[in-house]
Amino acid sequence: MASRTEEEPFWRRLTLEEMSPAEWESLCDGCGRCCLNKLEDEDTGAIEWTAISCRLLDEGTCRCADYAHRSEAVPTCIQLTPEKVRSIAWLPPTCAYRLVAEGRDLYWWHPLVSGDPATVHDAGISVRGRIVSEADLPFEEWERFLVTWPGENPHGDDEP
Repeated sequence: MASRTEEEPFWRRLTLEEMSPAEWESLCDGCGRCCLNKLEDEDTGAIEWTAISCRLLDEGTCRCADYAHRSEAVPTCIQLTPEKVRSIAWLPPTCAYRLVAEGRDLYWWHPLVSGDPATVHDAGISVRGRIVSEADLPFEEWERFLVTWPGENPHGDDEP
């Protein structure tokens, strides 16, 4: 008989460092929040979210349109690592990487839990229908698109 630990999903029994590349990639729920541009106050270092997406983000799928080459196409793209997950304060509170790093479980709408990649959209977590691409806006207009919702959990802090 398998032990309880062996029966648990990988995100409950493995650290971020112990995950295989496939397990690591599957943690991304496809919300697209981390692909939104952020503005940093030069004086305070405070980060503010915008509703402006990276030019590579596909608004329909909320996935990178050129994931394999994203770092070449967008040199400022941050590739997440376990170390970065633990040090980047602006990761959304619903981010699976952040949740696992904090020892928390995934939300019901995460595709690994629900079995359906559409639940992240159905639950209102994804950026679908709420963004504009940076390709469509000059930088001077970005402050008009400041938002708070990417840093919020619409289902409250008591989940998962």
